[in-house]
Amino acid sequence: MSDTAPGTPNALRRIIAPLALAQFICSFAGSNMNVMINDISEDLDTTVQGVQVAITVFLLVMAALMIPGGKLTDRYGRKRCLLVGLVVYGVGALLSAAAPGLGVLILGNSILEGVGTALLIPPVYILTTLLFTDLTSRAKAFGTIMALGGIGAAAGPLIGGLITSAISWRAAFVFQALVIAVIILLSRRIEDPLPPDPTRPFDTVGTVLSAVGLVLVVTGIVAADDNIWLMLTLLVLGALFLAGFFYWVRARERAGKEALLSTSLFRSRTSDLGLVTQNTQWLLLMGVSFTVASYLQVVRGYDAIQTGVIFTAATLGILATSLAAERLARRYAQRTLILAGFAGTIAGILVLILIVGGSPSPWAFAPGLLLIGLGLGLMLTPSVNIVQSSFPEEQQGEISGLSRSISNLGSSLGTAVAGTILVAGLTSHAYAAAMITLAAVGIVGLAAAALLPPVPTTAPDQYAGPTRTPGH
Repeated sequence: MSDTAPGTPNALRRIIAPLALAQFICSFAGSNMNVMINDISEDLDTTVQGVQVAITVFLLVMAALMIPGGKLTDRYGRKRCLLVGLVVYGVGALLSAAAPGLGVLILGNSILEGVGTALLIPPVYILTTLLFTDLTSRAKAFGTIMALGGIGAAAGPLIGGLITSAISWRAAFVFQALVIAVIILLSRRIEDPLPPDPTRPFDTVGTVLSAVGLVLVVTGIVAADDNIWLMLTLLVLGALFLAGFFYWVRARERAGKEALLSTSLFRSRTSDLGLVTQNTQWLLLMGVSFTVASYLQVVRGYDAIQTGVIFTAATLGILATSLAAERLARRYAQRTLILAGFAGTIAGILVLILIVGGSPSPWAFAPGLLLIGLGLGLMLTPSVNIVQSSFPEEQQGEISGLSRSISNLGSSLGTAVAGTILVAGLTSHAYAAAMITLAAVGIVGLAAAALLPPVPTTAPDQYAGPTRTPGH
């Protein structure tokens, strides 16, 4: 067999490049604006809160549409959804670069880039799960993807800061569009391992109910610093819509119809706990990124490039542990890696609280950010691998959408919660309050990780490879 044939190691390595780059640019988009807060607010005549809204809406659109995005891959094919998502994202990036005001920026960055991401990210995880058929190779593949995802989130401030300082914040969106063009070219090598099934039904009502519910909940959190009654109203409405969504799903299943989200996805205790750890990890990553970036710029007056350089410590930490995912997966149980990751991340947050308050030096942030980076990089891959490997091929579209939705909901909650605390009073006390809140969330994630079953590293992969069932 030629080493370029589908399924060979060389072919699979080439496939990983566009998939990992896709995760990188979507994570980059979620964090690079953190160092542009002052530049964007001045250029577009808006406020810190206005920029926070744009960032939060982007993350929220991803979270709200990721589940239907995963379902669409079954109907239209994984590669097609990937390419359509890339094109929509690229258009949004170019529109953002030319934005004359906050409204157009929200349309381009928050809406179009968010929709594009919801379409392109589920295929990344589905294709990886189907093409890499054993636990070790899948861990290596997810390690590469999550490494670039983590680097995109952690290095977003540095790259965005360099581009903003050298050219302008608008050039950062042109950079995104250029990376998208490269991914589209590299994606030509990808072959969808399963045929699409155009006859698969799509649950439109479920999509609307779930999306509206998620939007209302996160919007309620963002509104906390403005109006407590508005916050409570939005949270209650969001909860009602989500309750209606689950009632609708159960009703469709009882009627023998396919729902947007199968309730069987929540019958795996291991997967449920894995989803909790995923949500918490991205909440911590985006919450810390937004909190520290805002504090450095608004309180200490650092520019975009100075802020980005300080985040290099977190980037290096994520890079070091994520790229070691394959080797670590062979030596340690995935539960052990997740536990160690949460412990390191919480320790890093505590270091940031204790050291930064007593030192005016910007490098006082480095030890804490390095610990956070090491901890997050250590657990991002095993959390994804645990969830994806818990389900057979025919449910990969659903679980990939749910998994990415849960993760992006964590990202949007991280920015919303930390941002709400900071915007309420940008002082050293607000910074400490936000970081203490994030540390408490980290403890919740640690508890969920402790409840995971201690699966041996040599355990067989229950759903090792695709059976290529027609129509699925």
